[in-house]
Amino acid sequence: MTDFTLVADGLRFPEGPVVMPDGSVILVEIEPGRITRVHPDGRKETVAEPGGGPNGLAIGPDGMLYCCNNGGFEYIESNGMLAPHGIAKDYSGGRIERIDLATGAVEVLYKSGDHGVVLRGPNDIVFDTHGGFWFTDHGKVDYAARVHDVVGIFYAKADGSFIEEVVFPSNNPNGIGLSPDGRALYAAETYTCRLMKFNVTAPGKVAPDAGPGGPGIPLYRPAGYKFFDSLGMEENGNICIATIGESGISVISPAGELVEFVATPDIFTTNIAFGGADMRDAYITLSGTGKLVKTRWARPGLKLNH
Repeated sequence: MTDFTLVADGLRFPEGPVVMPDGSVILVEIEPGRITRVHPDGRKETVAEPGGGPNGLAIGPDGMLYCCNNGGFEYIESNGMLAPHGIAKDYSGGRIERIDLATGAVEVLYKSGDHGVVLRGPNDIVFDTHGGFWFTDHGKVDYAARVHDVVGIFYAKADGSFIEEVVFPSNNPNGIGLSPDGRALYAAETYTCRLMKFNVTAPGKVAPDAGPGGPGIPLYRPAGYKFFDSLGMEENGNICIATIGESGISVISPAGELVEFVATPDIFTTNIAFGGADMRDAYITLSGTGKLVKTRWARPGLKLNH
């Protein structure tokens, strides 16, 4: 078992870690609708309170924090574990938010209906070198209505001027990332537990016929009862996918081969992010037990744009 150092606990379903230059980690606490900065000594500081269900985070070209807000979940808590369970009774709509780290001010950059798009549960986000960003919409499950959303993958500009659904339909995509050269877009599907690859042809565009049934190329799918959550990229192009059920991080090569599996002690292991001078400090969210942990990674993570 890999050695993990506890950075902070008492978090309420943490996800979306962003490692900052000063060594702090900004993350979301989805259940209370809060964005929190965790300092290296474990001290927690509230950055903003957008409400709903803040999920994926990324720093944009303007130094602002961009947030995928899924609108909120209901939760089940038992035996020391917290887990999302369906759409929130007070679901507030899917949206993309821009947050001023200095003031905590929250601006809705895109909401459902803007530019003709439907946003149900925006989940994860990655910026490209052109200043735009890709994001997944994981959708919502409404158990009372017996409804499961059909969703897609989007591209948008950071200034609020453009948003487009590029891939539709997609099978409840969760984590999203770009290859080091920006020519491949990766998305991890939760319930199918597939890693999909898309060939990027221009900013916000993918080849429409790269895969057997459209733009998506099925790259990897493990055996057994497990689900994919968010992902992080290594400097060499490997894709590190948080894997629920098996509890850990699945490291997949660009050729679709399992490089290694790093086990973790929480069934709801959801995110990995890299930092440190050599990009080998790996921060992992153990969401069910509400912890942020840190370990030394075998290979450097990819430095994110902006």
